[in-house]
Amino acid sequence: MPDTKPDLSFDSDGVCDACINFSDRKNIDWKERKANLLEIIKSYKNESNWDCIVPVSGGKDSTYQVLKMLQLGIKPLCVTATTCDLSSIGRKNIENIKNLGVDYIEFSTNPSIRKKLNRIGLEEVGDISWPEHVSIFTIPVRVAVNYKIPLIVWGENSQNEYGGPAVAKDSQILNRQWLEEFGGMLGLRTRDISDSHGIDHKDLFPYIYPSDQELEEVGVSGIFLGYFIPWDGLGNALISKAWGFSTNDKVISGSMVDYENLDNYQTGIHDYFKYLKFGFGRASDIVSMHIRRNRITREDAMEITHMHDGKYPFEYLGKTLEEILKPLNMSIDEFDSICERFTNKQIFKLDENGNILKDENKRPIKLSYDN
Repeated sequence: MPDTKPDLSFDSDGVCDACINFSDRKNIDWKERKANLLEIIKSYKNESNWDCIVPVSGGKDSTYQVLKMLQLGIKPLCVTATTCDLSSIGRKNIENIKNLGVDYIEFSTNPSIRKKLNRIGLEEVGDISWPEHVSIFTIPVRVAVNYKIPLIVWGENSQNEYGGPAVAKDSQILNRQWLEEFGGMLGLRTRDISDSHGIDHKDLFPYIYPSDQELEEVGVSGIFLGYFIPWDGLGNALISKAWGFSTNDKVISGSMVDYENLDNYQTGIHDYFKYLKFGFGRASDIVSMHIRRNRITREDAMEITHMHDGKYPFEYLGKTLEEILKPLNMSIDEFDSICERFTNKQIFKLDENGNILKDENKRPIKLSYDN
């Protein structure tokens, strides 16, 4: 992983905290952690008609979460904050979770407002799916408050899996502070949008975390399942596939696998901007997780990332960039102009005029591919 990744730190030997976190797992008593999980669930069992809320997208990890809850004899209410541009395979996987035998709520925000937020997110913070990355955290909590279900069981703690501040990586809970710092807001808060873009505050309600008073009245608490059960994306995918989860028919563009980021046609744009800002993409994240688990060598991983990271999003899951941008009323030229604005010129090659050099596939050329 490169040191351009936000919040990532390295020790004196140049080892990042994501690797350190994974190495520390061998010292964890996972039987004790699982017993702690069951005790927590048991303490909430009589608080509601459901034992907990499980936020789900339909992906490999959320399918695995639901399976684990059912195997442990837990009755969840599954909640989906629908994605910005739901793919056909994403819909199929949502229906598959429903058919596992659970009660299920899908919350779809106003599409007219969402399109505006997609454009605002892309232009202001370089994240076309900003409304999704916020609502996946706010909507399940809203449902918890409204249905008076105090316990929310999230999946992985991304700060532990991918690296981040110690106070966040060691946490077993998700609260407002975690959301505002790591949950996808990227410094763009709903109150800023209401003030600067004239969107009615009421229209932004689904993207606003409940007040402390609302949370306290219900006693809402969120825990990370990955704190109590060893987390592994590939393992989750294999188990989920056995229970009907569908993967893509080829490697996902900008990735190195066929089993994740399947639900949103905008994800290719999101991952491309990650590369423009920080010089690495989703393939780097995935190969790093496989290196830590001794599945592949670093040499092979570097070759894979050079092949897949930073691909210009000409299409994603069969949908063209022009089609994906159409709801935003944005042209390809406008999109490219925004790309240029968010590209970190310190990590890419420039010509004599200071313009970013790109390969034949419109991918900016890095100064170094050794991260």
